[in-house]
Amino acid sequence: MEKEELNRGFGLWSSLALVIGTIIGSGIFFKQGSVLQTAGSTSLALLAWLAGGILTLTAGMTVAEVGSQMTETGGIYIYLTKLYGKTIGYLAGWMQVVFYGPAMMGAIAAYLGLLFTSLFGFNTAWSVPAGMLGLGIIGLINSVPNRASASFQVLTTSIKLLPIVALTIFGLFFGKEDALSQTVSTTMQTAGGGFGVAVLATLFAYDGWVTLANISGEIKNPQKTLPKAIIYGILIVIVAFVGVSYGTYRALPADKIVALGSSATVHVAEQAFGLWGGRLLSVAILISLMGTLNGKVVSFPRVLYAMAKKGDFPFAKTFAKLNQKSKTPNAAIWLMIGIGYVMMWVTDPNKLTDYAVFITFLFYILAFIGAFILRRRDPEGKNRDFSMPLYPFIPIVAIVGSIYVEVSELSNDLQGVLISVIIVLLGWPVYHWLNKKNR
Repeated sequence: MEKEELNRGFGLWSSLALVIGTIIGSGIFFKQGSVLQTAGSTSLALLAWLAGGILTLTAGMTVAEVGSQMTETGGIYIYLTKLYGKTIGYLAGWMQVVFYGPAMMGAIAAYLGLLFTSLFGFNTAWSVPAGMLGLGIIGLINSVPNRASASFQVLTTSIKLLPIVALTIFGLFFGKEDALSQTVSTTMQTAGGGFGVAVLATLFAYDGWVTLANISGEIKNPQKTLPKAIIYGILIVIVAFVGVSYGTYRALPADKIVALGSSATVHVAEQAFGLWGGRLLSVAILISLMGTLNGKVVSFPRVLYAMAKKGDFPFAKTFAKLNQKSKTPNAAIWLMIGIGYVMMWVTDPNKLTDYAVFITFLFYILAFIGAFILRRRDPEGKNRDFSMPLYPFIPIVAIVGSIYVEVSELSNDLQGVLISVIIVLLGWPVYHWLNKKNR
């Protein structure tokens, strides 16, 4: 049985660290310029960060209720399989394994490489190899018993909160700009952008809350731990993200933030604490990115492992195996890291993250609707260990907000969206081939 194979090494604190540590990565530090440029003003940009957080919180509460009733490893893949049948569930799993998970790993590793080469003055040509090395190190940490990855997550999460607090305090008390009334000059605004696309950009920064659902089989008492960790973790992150954004907008003029792009927060740190302050922030962000990568590598290969256990992936016997000593799915881990390596070479990380968030929210919407289905199946809540507050308002907000963001991205970049949808639909013939083979 799966419960006898996987080590339940994640308690409440390490689960909370996984949620916070996986969400807080590169986005809050590197996306300030792009969110502001797309939104057009600091007030709308702050509202976009808050709206992205509220949407994430409603999504997290909804999935927490669904997940408390399905504690098997696999997350969305398992939820949608039980809610809608094997075909939809398979496509959700395929999406996470061949596109979403590797895309996030590749994008974050790419940011890691860019920051590393900038910090140490290396040629930018070395940024991709540096990012690949960082991702490989995280792969090694995850190839030993999960006590190591859990401890690493707690450590990196503790460290990454320090620069967030410092940036927020500096902006609040020493910033000179008006954080709520600056506008971006017309020439610097993003053509075809808007508030919805700005919210979509923040959702990359908020991404990661669902990773905990993927490892239910390794969480102690998942029925109670999973909802607590997701909800408390997202609330902490919302405060952190809005605080850093407000502090940044207080510290620098809007046009300068846009012009600096991904370097805006590092510039604020240098302005506040000198050159060494900027470097210390860069080191803290590097550690933050390593923690975020760790969360991705902990989580997404478990989806592949869960699929392989059910025969829902090519070479299932290989990917359904756990290392005898570490009890970790090492073949699944290194396949997804390998796909992430390819994505790092072939596409821009900013575009990659937008496409990945768009496609995964299509399946999130189905999971949100699933909360209504499960309530109808079990009106008395006999199998529901966690019930979200303000039902049905919470799941409705999650669904409507997600649809709004999806429509905004469709109107902004239809070609990119179609490419990501085609990648997911390629799983359809693979699914039918596997069904035929298994029969």
